[in-house]
Amino acid sequence: MMEFDFSGIIPSLPGLWNGMVMTLKLMVMGVIGGIILGTILALCRLSHNKLLSNLAGAYVNYFRSIPLLLVITWFYLAVPFVLRWITGEDTPIGAFASCIVAFMMFEAAYFCEIVRAGVQSIPKGQMGAAQALGMTYGQMMRLIILPQAFRKMTPLLLQQSIILFQDTSLVYAVGLVDFLNASRASGDIIGRSNEFLIFAGLVYFIISFSASLLVKRLQKRFAV
Repeated sequence: MMEFDFSGIIPSLPGLWNGMVMTLKLMVMGVIGGIILGTILALCRLSHNKLLSNLAGAYVNYFRSIPLLLVITWFYLAVPFVLRWITGEDTPIGAFASCIVAFMMFEAAYFCEIVRAGVQSIPKGQMGAAQALGMTYGQMMRLIILPQAFRKMTPLLLQQSIILFQDTSLVYAVGLVDFLNASRASGDIIGRSNEFLIFAGLVYFIISFSASLLVKRLQKRFAV
């Protein structure tokens, strides 16, 4: 430890903070988009329409069977070719936009299963009571089922968000500078890569561990 020199971290904090802002943007937008798309997929999987249910099931099984890094690089490299084939023009979407879309679509497969489990945990008697009151399927889900389901599955949603926070480091594959990549670049500049990587790992650990404690508290609270 006497050979380590962490003094270069303080002058580099502005650049590291910019990287953390990028990481948080990717996580928040990925979680929001993933929950919205995942909820739609979950409702499709629970639908009595076999076509919708099978399509949603195929989507979930596919994205849960491939690595996230492959999804990120695919959207970054392949989507512009698809857009050019459709529009006839070069339409670069950029590293940030491609990563956001990749995170949304990938995480939607996991959020879908969380939401589906949450909806199925609600007693079926409540659905029958809502139908007896003359509610439509949409009203029943929006007003009765989903609010209760989201309360139950909040800890799981947060746990998956923590995983996404850690997975944002994979954006190095498309050259996007998140917190980990900013730390690595800063360390390379001053020749102190080990110190900056140790610092980055400590920051990831503190944030993830603190969020995990929050999840445990919520689990105990919602279990009562």
